[in-house]
Amino acid sequence: MVVCGDDGLAHRLAAELRTVYNEQVTLVVPPNVRTARPPVVGRARAASAALLDRVVSATVGRGNGNGGNGANGGNGGTGPVAGEGPRGERVLEAVEATEAVLAEAGVERAAALALVYDDDETNIRAALTARRLNPRLRLVLRLYNRRLGQHIEELLDQAATLAIGDADGGGGDASTTVLSDADTAAPALAATALAGHGKLIQTDGLVLRAVELPPGAGARQDDGQELFPLALLSPNNTGPDPADGGGEQGPRLLPDEAAVRAAGERGVLALEQVSSSAGPAAPGGRGVGVVPPLASLFSRRLRWSLAGLVACVVALAVALSVVTGIHPVRAFYYTLLDLLAIDDPALRGSLGRQLLQLLSALVGLLLLPVLLAAVLEALGTFRTASTLRKPPRGLGGHVVLLGLGKIGTRVLTRLRELHVPVVCVESDPEARGLAVARRLRVPVVLGDVTQEGVLEAAKIHRAQALLAVTSADTTNLEAVLYARSVRPDLKAVLRLYDDDFATAVYRTLGAAHPQAVTRSRSVSYLAAPSFAGAMLGRQILGAIPVERKVLLVAVVEVGGHPQLEGRTVEGAFRAGAWRVLALEGRQGVVAGEYVLRGGDRVVVAATRRGLAELSGRVPPTHPPDSLS
Repeated sequence: MVVCGDDGLAHRLAAELRTVYNEQVTLVVPPNVRTARPPVVGRARAASAALLDRVVSATVGRGNGNGGNGANGGNGGTGPVAGEGPRGERVLEAVEATEAVLAEAGVERAAALALVYDDDETNIRAALTARRLNPRLRLVLRLYNRRLGQHIEELLDQAATLAIGDADGGGGDASTTVLSDADTAAPALAATALAGHGKLIQTDGLVLRAVELPPGAGARQDDGQELFPLALLSPNNTGPDPADGGGEQGPRLLPDEAAVRAAGERGVLALEQVSSSAGPAAPGGRGVGVVPPLASLFSRRLRWSLAGLVACVVALAVALSVVTGIHPVRAFYYTLLDLLAIDDPALRGSLGRQLLQLLSALVGLLLLPVLLAAVLEALGTFRTASTLRKPPRGLGGHVVLLGLGKIGTRVLTRLRELHVPVVCVESDPEARGLAVARRLRVPVVLGDVTQEGVLEAAKIHRAQALLAVTSADTTNLEAVLYARSVRPDLKAVLRLYDDDFATAVYRTLGAAHPQAVTRSRSVSYLAAPSFAGAMLGRQILGAIPVERKVLLVAVVEVGGHPQLEGRTVEGAFRAGAWRVLALEGRQGVVAGEYVLRGGDRVVVAATRRGLAELSGRVPPTHPPDSLS
């Protein structure tokens, strides 16, 4: 396996392949990434990196044995510099994945190549080169642009077919998979911040949702629907962090029925069937386009004013018809003429006619400022439709989203799909997510969150949750700490790059604010299992975070798996390793007594180690409950 990248996802993916699947891995990274502390997944960023490097510098020296390996990247040479990583992977230092670097990494002999650079163009250029060097190579690309990703996937598959299709009638394993870490992590981040909105897993004919059940909840809902227990949560959901081993107080993945019954004070993360349709509803039509709907052109007060004037005109027309005895239509016409001061004075008319003419003229005078206000409001609405909105007065129960980069943009889209009110905070006026916020008509506060008054402008004191997903660990932490000083019970979700830093934050905030829910999420930790599964030819439907562990939902072919083939669904269950959820393409969940056959494709929830066992990459481990 060859992994090329320039940020934390590359390190996390290499560790996943090496430690979980026991694969031989070559990691290609730029020299500045290679010299960063290997256990820290991600770029060193601003003050957090400096702080952490001071704390762990002694550990790095002991772990590396010789501190000179990383220095080779600074020798000024242009070729790749080889070394060995902390997990036994081969590491090449190279600024870019050129043809020479890919050849040195062994792409011509590799089974799979993952290109996970942060830049889409760099990944596409390297993919085209790799496909030419090895047409049979399984390619996994990280691309943010979805539409471009579809075209690139088709192009590279066609290139592989043309290169080797005539020889053996097919491309074998020469598949191309395009993934986005933003698309993988955004649903989990959004679901973590919302109560009652669990992570959705969608497959053909079936939509499943992960929900947290309180302690003592049964395995069935009020409507009798059966739930699939996925994990036992830590007591009070604030137990020891899994990075410390968790122990008996940490979360337990895929427990058996006896463990669920004896859960005690533990909550249960379960999977429920949502529907047999295509998943969540798309966002409503309100405010989606650039042109605003007609009802939003005018304020509520102005609409009532217009309605009152119309009622006055109708009343005057009816009165004129009654007083003069003319036809109602002609009376309405005369009233409009009087209203617009077009008619001649009613000098020879009756007293009632003259009074009605005076009242019509008075209503006409009142109509002029209302029409002027309507024109100004309509023009202002069209003008502000292309600008950023401000949080409205009285807003509450919303989610404050900090950061509109790649991840924040996808999280914003996901939240709006769930019809959740959102207020965004962004310091960069050129951020890519501002165009999406403008299109969705989501309020945005432009400013540095570390400055006083910015979170207050986002109505943080009335928000239901804070999602801090900027690219700086310290900015996310500072925002959460300040928000907690305003709202101690505020639910907070942080995106943190550094695993050790995330562990300390999770533990400390949980102890300091036991009444509030705190979650720290690493995008690379959520995305790496999907990329690793794609490199191994697995179809990963999603990753479900369980505190700071993760469960994978994947599609597995029953044939060739003695752990599944010929067994019932209940008999194929392995506590702590995997659970069969459904048959792909079949409506609804599969019954427990159904016998799995070789031609079936099943949807399974599995731990990372359990999926590795099903893949045959690692030998079975006992006891099963120890798998994670």
